Amino acid sequence: MTPGRAMRGTEFVVALLVLTLACVATTADAEEGLALVPLPQSIEWRGGAFALNDTTTIAADPNLEPAAHALRQALGPATGFALADGAAATATIRFTLEASLAAEGYRLEASPAQVEIRASTAAGAFYAVQTLRQLLPVEAFSETPVRDVDWRIPAALIEDAPRFGWRGMHLDVGRHFMPVDFVLDFIDALAMHKMNRFHWHLTEDQGWRIEIRRYPKLAEVGAWRAESEGMFLSGEMDGTPHGGFYTQDEIRRVVAYAAERFVTIVPEIEMPGHAQAAIAAYPELGNTGETLPVRARWGVNEHVLNVEESTIVFLQNTLDEVIELFPGPWIHIGGDEAPTDEWEQSERAQLRMRALGLEEERELQGYLISRMHAFLRERGRQLVGWDEILDTGTLPEDAVVMSWRGSGPGSRAALEGHPVVMAPIQPTYFDYTQSSRGDEPPAIPVVNRLEDVYAFEPVPADLPPAAARRILGAQGQLWTELMPDPDHVAYMAFPRAIALAEVLWLDPGHRDYDDFRARLEPHLTRFDLLGLPYRPPGDDALTLGDRVIRFAIDSVGWVMTLLP
Repeated sequence: MTPGRAMRGTEFVVALLVLTLACVATTADAEEGLALVPLPQSIEWRGGAFALNDTTTIAADPNLEPAAHALRQALGPATGFALADGAAATATIRFTLEASLAAEGYRLEASPAQVEIRASTAAGAFYAVQTLRQLLPVEAFSETPVRDVDWRIPAALIEDAPRFGWRGMHLDVGRHFMPVDFVLDFIDALAMHKMNRFHWHLTEDQGWRIEIRRYPKLAEVGAWRAESEGMFLSGEMDGTPHGGFYTQDEIRRVVAYAAERFVTIVPEIEMPGHAQAAIAAYPELGNTGETLPVRARWGVNEHVLNVEESTIVFLQNTLDEVIELFPGPWIHIGGDEAPTDEWEQSERAQLRMRALGLEEERELQGYLISRMHAFLRERGRQLVGWDEILDTGTLPEDAVVMSWRGSGPGSRAALEGHPVVMAPIQPTYFDYTQSSRGDEPPAIPVVNRLEDVYAFEPVPADLPPAAARRILGAQGQLWTELMPDPDHVAYMAFPRAIALAEVLWLDPGHRDYDDFRARLEPHLTRFDLLGLPYRPPGDDALTLGDRVIRFAIDSVGWVMTLLP
């Protein structure tokens, strides 16, 4: 999917076979709306079709030119058409500014004579381009020229806008480093499905993945570990070194690439827990003075950052460089799974508590969050944290809470006035297995099926309207303890991320799982052409054991709603 990446020979042969088998059915499916994912809010099919050819030209309002550029980039490789600029009066594809439309909405009208896209922002026009690509024969997604294709767009009127503003996916590169080219491909896949947030989990106990120039040992030492644990919490070690990090130039490249696709990156720098890689690089950040290795095992770790002023300065200096690299409004500071054992046993931590007038160790984390919140706000950024940040004392109202321990903490946060992103284990953790079948690859042995993802409702039914409006949206999570390479990540992500994209885009009254599955089959042919792995969808029934585990997880979410 990355521009300039050549398709491997076997991929090309498979793609040609897929095209031969799918060619006749594709146009009919598109006319019935079967291949549009996510499904637009409103479609009115009309007679005839617009013929795209080498004389087709584009006229675009200057504000919408990025979308016109995206259309040329998307269709050029397969069609060979230039889609050059044309005069507004004669161009056959027109991008027109219409201020009355929603910020990410669009109106696409295709007739035999022309295609007109109306939007109030370049983002809305870009999403219209994604729909337009899917209206064309499936071969439009080929990265190499395709001959003898009738490039026709069915005549239709499509009026569309997303339900939620936060439509995202998370990727953990701390446990297993993922190469830049895959990150770019992953962003392409998000944009293709009108997702607009990429939560990049850059630091962990097992690896620090971002170059910080002021603190070079974070990459020199913290990015590398001696070995990795095998199956989750198995205690079996593989004996193979692992590591990697992104230079600041590589980060800038990814950020620019995402911006062109209207994807905002939300970087995460974990604190005070999940920070052993940083402590390995700079032992003075820890509580014991011990020189620790970069952690090789998975799971919750007792080694956390201290909360002394020197450590706060270190974190603020680090965030200054992060802010310089990532222009988006949100910075994620983690905040999850931070045991207080070391603070309880540390004389320095106890002195710090007394100096600050704190009574409980958990309040040290609250103090750290309050300092980071004020620091980020002074720089025009908004703090995001996992839902444990609710439990650390008074949390500023504008802090965004990411609810992972079920939807319960999200409900509580919304009732307390916080913006909320829903990210509950059930069903948005895509490191969890996709069925109980014995042929699934290594995964957390809790089942989150495609059907479960499609049934997910981000807004709890019992939330009053004012609190419900604070639900910004949701995202899927890809924790990579058991995903050592990009193909494994893609297999676990897709098609579940596609289902989530439709959940977050489409109004719930228009959602139908059987219809989604019918559209998904031809849609996945596009993945074949793009060379992106995925898990073939199947009929995955839940076992009794699956249901018991699901009940236990849901019960945790319910209990969380009752906590003060």
